[in-house]
Amino acid sequence: MLQTFPGGKHIHGFKDFSKDKQIVSLPLPSQVIIPLSQHTGKNSQLIVKQGDKVKTGQKIGESTGFISSCIHSSISGTVSKIAEYNHPVIGRCQSVVVDSDGNDELDSSIKSRQNVESLSNDKLREIVKETGIVGLGGAAFPTHVKLSPPKQIDTLIINGVECEPYLTCDFRLMLEKTKDILRGVLILKKILQTEAVYIGIEEDKPEAIRAMRNKIVQMKLPITVVPLKAKYPQGAEKQLIKAIVDREVPAGKLPLDVGVVVSNVGTVLAVYEAIYDGKPLYERVVTVTGKIVKEPANLRVRVGTKFSELIAYCGGTTQVPAKIIMGGPMMGLAQCSEDVPVIKGTSGILIFSEDELEKKNEQPCIRCGRCIDVCPMNMLPYALSICGENERFERASKYTPFDCMECGACTYVCPAQRRIVEYIRLIKAVLK
Repeated sequence: MLQTFPGGKHIHGFKDFSKDKQIVSLPLPSQVIIPLSQHTGKNSQLIVKQGDKVKTGQKIGESTGFISSCIHSSISGTVSKIAEYNHPVIGRCQSVVVDSDGNDELDSSIKSRQNVESLSNDKLREIVKETGIVGLGGAAFPTHVKLSPPKQIDTLIINGVECEPYLTCDFRLMLEKTKDILRGVLILKKILQTEAVYIGIEEDKPEAIRAMRNKIVQMKLPITVVPLKAKYPQGAEKQLIKAIVDREVPAGKLPLDVGVVVSNVGTVLAVYEAIYDGKPLYERVVTVTGKIVKEPANLRVRVGTKFSELIAYCGGTTQVPAKIIMGGPMMGLAQCSEDVPVIKGTSGILIFSEDELEKKNEQPCIRCGRCIDVCPMNMLPYALSICGENERFERASKYTPFDCMECGACTYVCPAQRRIVEYIRLIKAVLK
C-alpha cells in the first residue's frame, strides 16, 4: 500500500507536454524587472539608485526583518528605472529595472567554497539568508527562517511530489541535478541536526524515484525515498507530513510544532548552489506548458524576465490565449497580461485556449458531501461557501476558515459548480 493522507483527489496530470523536455537556459534578457516583493514577509529595502551599475548576483534589496529576504540583480547592466510595475501576485509593486550590458558579469562576492564541511551551522544559515533563498514550491517563505526553528527538529522531509497538474520543473531537477540536490539535503540535515531524512515522490514519477534511490545508494547516504500515492494535494506540507511520518499538524500550528521541517527539491538545490558556489537566488527553472503552446519547455530563467519572452522562446501559441496562469491550474494565479516578470515563486506559466475553459453555471448547494470527502483539512467547505455567498461572516468563523489552504479540491469535485474557494477567500479577507 502506498502512503498517503486522508481526503484529496486523483487529478489527471497533463505532464506529458513537458516531462521529457530537458532543462535549457533561456537566452539572456535585454532587460529585467525585479520586484522588491518576492517572498512571504516584509518587502526588501532598496539599496541601489537609478543610474547605478550592477553585476549579476549583486544585492539590490536588503531584508528588512527576520521574515524577509534579500533580492539580487539577475543580470549585469545599468539600473534604468525604479518604479511601480506589474506583479504576478499582488498586482503592482516597486521594482528595479535593469538594462543588460550583454556581459553577464558576476559580482565579485560569488565564489566557490572549499571545506564546506568546516562551516558552522550559524555561518550556513547566514549564507542562506544573504543569498536570498526562499521556498521555490510556491509559498516563497524565507528559507533561513525555516532553518532557525525555536525547538528541536527530528525529521527533515524533502518535497519532490509536484502534485499540481502540468508542472514538471521539479521532476526534471530530480533527474538532472540528483547529486547536487542530495548534497543540499545533507546541508539542511547538518543545520537542523535531524536524525531522519525522507524524500517524498509520487508514484507517477518512477524515473525520479529510481534516480534518487540509485544516487543515494551510490553516495551511501542515510536518506529514505518514500513513494507516495498520486493524489492532489499530496505536496502540501501538512499532508506530506501525515503521509510520510503519520503526524498531524494541529490547527493553527506549523510543521515545526510536530518536529518536522519540509523543503522543496528546488529550494534544496538553491541551498547547495549558495553554499558551494556562492550563488544567490537570481534564476530558477520554470515550466512553460499547455495544449496550445507550440514547444512546451522547462526553462532556466533569470528573475525579472517577462512572461512574454518565455512564451516567445517556446514558439508562441497555436491559438489566441484565453487565460495565462502563473503556477498550476489548481492553485495558480490568472494573469491580466504577459507583461509581468518571473519572480522567485514562479514555478510555471500555463496557457489555456478559450475552448479549454469550462463555463461554470453555478447552482445552489445540494449537500452531496463530495467537498467534505476530498477536503485534506477535514473541513466543511459547503458550509463555508453558503456563509460566504450570503455574507454570514460571523457564522463562517465557527467553521475554522483559516485552516483552508485554498487547494481547490472542493471546487474541482462540486457537481453544482460552486465557487467554493472564492467564497472562502472572501470570508478570510472580511474576517482579517
